[in-house]
Amino acid sequence: MATGMLHRGGPADLSLPEAADRLAIRELVDAYAYRADRRDVAGQLALFTEDAELVVFSDSRNPEPIQRFRGRAALASVFGELQHYRVTMHFNGQSNSWVDGARASAVTYCLVHELTVDHTVRIVMISAVRYLDSFVKKDGTWLIRQRQVLVDWTETRPLATG
Repeated sequence: MATGMLHRGGPADLSLPEAADRLAIRELVDAYAYRADRRDVAGQLALFTEDAELVVFSDSRNPEPIQRFRGRAALASVFGELQHYRVTMHFNGQSNSWVDGARASAVTYCLVHELTVDHTVRIVMISAVRYLDSFVKKDGTWLIRQRQVLVDWTETRPLATG
């Protein structure tokens, strides 16, 4: 599990190409959230390398992952699981990225809301997650090479009707 990120200078130290790369990486992270919430599995897969890896830690304090998936075919089944929810909303917060040529890394905070309906009861689960991502740039396009999902906490509760 990645535990830290590289230190970098402030925004004034960025070159124009690095600023463009960092913006493209943030847009990539946001595109994942949007496509997940729209249930666009093919669109999500297109954001990852063919040999991408997804590693899930259900407790960010535990260094052992509970799940590990490798390759787009494995990711497709994971992304398809979102169909079980009535609606989801991935709300991305702060994000920091570090670019080193055609490789980059980022940490992004996200509140994931997943709504289920059991008869007439609506239940929301909110997960506070951090994505620790590794990226590669291929043919001018950034792709996710590895995503570690670290769950910091969850809350499950019924929603009021209306």
